[in-house]
Amino acid sequence: MSVMQRYGRTKSVLKRSKKYLDEALYLKLFREGSSELNVRQQLNQFFKSGKRVYKWEVGDTLKKLRQRHLYSPALKLSQTMAKRNMNKTVSDHAIHLDLLAKAQGIAAAENYFVNLPETAKNHLCYGALLNCYCKELMTEKAEGLMEKMKILKLPLSSMSYNSLMTLYTKVERSEKIPSIIEEMKASSIMLDTYSYNVWMRALAAVNDISGVERVMDEMKRDDQVTGDWTTYSNLASIYVDASLFEKAEVALKELEKRNARKDLSAYQFLITLYGRTGNLLEVYRVWRSLRLAFPKTANISYLNMIQMLVNLKDLPGAEKCFREWESGCPKFDIRIANALIGAYTKLDMLEKAKEIKERARRRGAKPNAKTWEIFLDYHLRKGEFKLAVDCLDNAVSIGRGNGEKWVPSSETISVMMKHFEQEKNVDGAEEFVEILKKSVESPGAEVFESLIRTYAAAGRTSAAMRRRLKMEKVDVSEETKKLLEAISVE
Repeated sequence: MSVMQRYGRTKSVLKRSKKYLDEALYLKLFREGSSELNVRQQLNQFFKSGKRVYKWEVGDTLKKLRQRHLYSPALKLSQTMAKRNMNKTVSDHAIHLDLLAKAQGIAAAENYFVNLPETAKNHLCYGALLNCYCKELMTEKAEGLMEKMKILKLPLSSMSYNSLMTLYTKVERSEKIPSIIEEMKASSIMLDTYSYNVWMRALAAVNDISGVERVMDEMKRDDQVTGDWTTYSNLASIYVDASLFEKAEVALKELEKRNARKDLSAYQFLITLYGRTGNLLEVYRVWRSLRLAFPKTANISYLNMIQMLVNLKDLPGAEKCFREWESGCPKFDIRIANALIGAYTKLDMLEKAKEIKERARRRGAKPNAKTWEIFLDYHLRKGEFKLAVDCLDNAVSIGRGNGEKWVPSSETISVMMKHFEQEKNVDGAEEFVEILKKSVESPGAEVFESLIRTYAAAGRTSAAMRRRLKMEKVDVSEETKKLLEAISVE
């Protein structure tokens, strides 16, 4: 199979003039890999070259960038091609709006929508903005926009209703979903597989398993909908959550039958759900099927399998799976190492955990924030606070892989501060607060109240504490204010 066929576009790019790029645009962008940095560099080279591309290529490339969550490069491509007078269709406007929301925030998307000509504001653009509101859990705006779409008599599809139902699920308002289903039926809007899945989830949220089964029966009677493997994955998950493991396994068998195209995600769900039923034999059976279907097994598959074996307390199996992956992986993935490191630390096998971390380092995979978080939890559990602080400092310094800051849990912060308070360790507490400030805008009232109590317990004074509280805009309790009075010596 050629590269062009594999990516789903067969139009020729070979027989075109030298004014045009001499290869498909998406091939050019992914030539050095699919990381955002590599794609940005290739995109800039394309812009500097001044070469032309066909409009269908831009559409194809935007689709592939969005599939890989490369929203910023996709937005830049969309903006630059518009500046080069490549006309946007109404659907192009909807895609551009979605990219703005993902790359620059909802306000940018709203401004773009407001400034669109009225002729471009059709059901596609309204639907795109509605989807953005739903993804950002902006309930009032989503509901208001949906009402406006109805007033304007725009054609509504199951997609808009699905977005709204997904929003209600996420904000724990699943009780509203049955009425939306009724509205769809009354408006002759056909439910699709996703609609039925969300409906079943809503009923499961209120423990109405018989209701779930009635919906499943209704879907089977619906000639316009064919339940795919996701339907049975959804049903099996509902049964597992309800501890109805026998029914779950029946649904999982049906899932396997529906996975005729050997979808990798289906195998992943099978392993996870069989694991949650505690059926180790089925986990291994599906794993063997996955390996046969995908001889070049992806890292994410190994990660899922190792995590499941760890959860099922099959450490020897997890170790064997790790060694198999390690022997064949061209590039070490710290996430997979973390799965085994976490298993070892929970079993107090610290040396083995350190050994895996070192092996990863030798293979070029540096510890990430999650690695240090695992060791942090271990040292906290053992009461080794100095080592815990070092781990926390490392995690904060590295940050998350997506560029966001890593923030310790409120429980971790509380345990740390309580320890310093009990030990009357002002210097340790101050060091911890300084590390914390690299991660959060303000440590907050609870941290400063504990810090003040630590000063008081240690008999220490602070001429700067009042000023610090003012700068951090922290208001402490009345009880703490009395202690503050005692430690604040000018």
